[in-house]
Amino acid sequence: TVVIGYSVGFDLAVLKAEHERHGLPWQPPRSLDVGHLVDLVAPALPEKSLETAAGWLGVELSGRHRALGDALAAAEIYRAVVPKLREKGIVTLAQAERAVRALSTRMTEEAQSGWHDMGQSGDARDGSRIAEYVRIDSFAYRHRVADLMKHPPLTVGNDRPVRAALAAMMERKVSSLFLPPESADGPDGIGDGIGDGIVTERDIMRAIDRDGPAALDAPVGNLGQRPLVTIHKDEFVYRAIARMSAGGFRHLGVVDEGGALCGALSARDLLHQRAGDAVALGDSIESARSRFELGRVWSQLTAVARALVFEEVDARNIASMISRELRALTARACELAEAEMAEAGLGEAPAPYALLVLGSGGRGESLLAMDQDNALIYADDAPDGADGWFEQLGRRTADILDETGVIYCPGGIMASNAAWRKPLGVWRETVRSWIGRSRAEDLLNCDIFFDAQAVLGARAMADSLRAEALELARQAWNFHKFLAISAGNFDTPVGMFGRFRTEAGRVDLKIGGIMPIFSAARVIALMHGVEARTTPKRLAAARGLETVSGKDVDNLVEAHRILLSLILGQQLRDIDAGVALSNKVAPSDLNGFEKQEMKWALAQVPLVSNLLGVPALGR
Repeated sequence: TVVIGYSVGFDLAVLKAEHERHGLPWQPPRSLDVGHLVDLVAPALPEKSLETAAGWLGVELSGRHRALGDALAAAEIYRAVVPKLREKGIVTLAQAERAVRALSTRMTEEAQSGWHDMGQSGDARDGSRIAEYVRIDSFAYRHRVADLMKHPPLTVGNDRPVRAALAAMMERKVSSLFLPPESADGPDGIGDGIGDGIVTERDIMRAIDRDGPAALDAPVGNLGQRPLVTIHKDEFVYRAIARMSAGGFRHLGVVDEGGALCGALSARDLLHQRAGDAVALGDSIESARSRFELGRVWSQLTAVARALVFEEVDARNIASMISRELRALTARACELAEAEMAEAGLGEAPAPYALLVLGSGGRGESLLAMDQDNALIYADDAPDGADGWFEQLGRRTADILDETGVIYCPGGIMASNAAWRKPLGVWRETVRSWIGRSRAEDLLNCDIFFDAQAVLGARAMADSLRAEALELARQAWNFHKFLAISAGNFDTPVGMFGRFRTEAGRVDLKIGGIMPIFSAARVIALMHGVEARTTPKRLAAARGLETVSGKDVDNLVEAHRILLSLILGQQLRDIDAGVALSNKVAPSDLNGFEKQEMKWALAQVPLVSNLLGVPALGR
């Protein structure tokens, strides 16, 4: 809980005095003074009064000098000043607190006047957080749906009597059966097949309660629930729990990469899991109805990540979870942007399109210092003027993401820019050009593009483009050579005598650590036509090569895990300290064991040259 008010230090001093007068213990809450925030963005205002701030921000005042009126005024001023804080790079509570502490003169004057010292607000909050962290059940973030599902899926023909379906459930010890499409004949008995609907034991019990014994002779297809709600087998279990909880379902169909039914998941399978607030993050993103609601849900991500670190969940699983939700966020932002355009009279999409998330978000390795990396493909037969519509869609999507907390890409890799928004045919030509010319900027674009994952729209169009690009890349030997040389060109941030080379007290673990590893893994994937996106799976493809040591692969996979973990830990510390997030780690913040792990991991990075058959060009 955070207390927000105008000149709130005075109010807190009064509350403290009242606690002491009645012999009650006093613990100052975490708080922000709206007047201090105004001072940060408009230090030249002639005076610091609420009236002056309201006038500058265009906030109307009513009920002045009354508790409710002043509280509402402070809230409106706060709401108006938040976008101005964002323009100054102040986007988190801790960053605001850090910036306010720099207003030393004003805060000293207030404290000397007997006000609560705002520089001390919330200092004791860390201890109370631990109780929040341990509430999370990390099992759901460690395991995939495929680990729990029952397979193969069992189907029953629509025309089979309910009696036969119930007998099959009892014999197979399952609580549901899948139904084929209503237009299909389906299996005569019970077998494997394609599911279009589902019938559960509860459906049968309700039918018997309603119709008596006659229900047992009715066609089971009459009880089916359609359409079948499904989840991908590689999704984390927390996503399945959230989907069941949000929809009130007790059963889900499980599908594979091709969308074919491959298993069943029931609430019984998840009985030992807890669908708490953290678990429900995923479906909350997808059901958010406004920019504000989307931002509120996204703000929970840090707490979930922190809880999983506390539970010692593998950093790669945490990165996969963050990436999954980043993709969901990007898709939902685009849906909201499209709805806003329709409401503004701009119509619906003029042609089928697909939105892609690129880079680490598509690869499944994003951490908390993320920015936008996305692209848009639309159909070749789009009418004239369609690109203008898609440009506005891309711009609105980027604005929503930025407001939510995923900042604009500094390099402009966003669907709002024409270079990353093209018809399918033009994208094909672009990819051929990248692979054929192999210039430095082409290599960078390819690096990002080959990690792409479609998140919304005509996914088949995006998948076909990626498949064609992978095949072109597999056959382009010169392209492989340039990519390999680029991946091997890095500086190791460890100097003589094993000392870390730092800038401003920090080591960049992306440039000198994880980037060479994931770049080398990508080259291996492109050389051998490996469709996997994650770095560990791509590296695994190198095991069968005669020139590659399995030990080298194991060491690089482990180094990748360690470096991700160190970066994530630093980002969580920086969030608390109000420091802008990056991939740079301060060795002074690490304990002895963590420093040794970091040295070992960085010492493994030059092994990428062995995988690629090129010399390591860095220091």
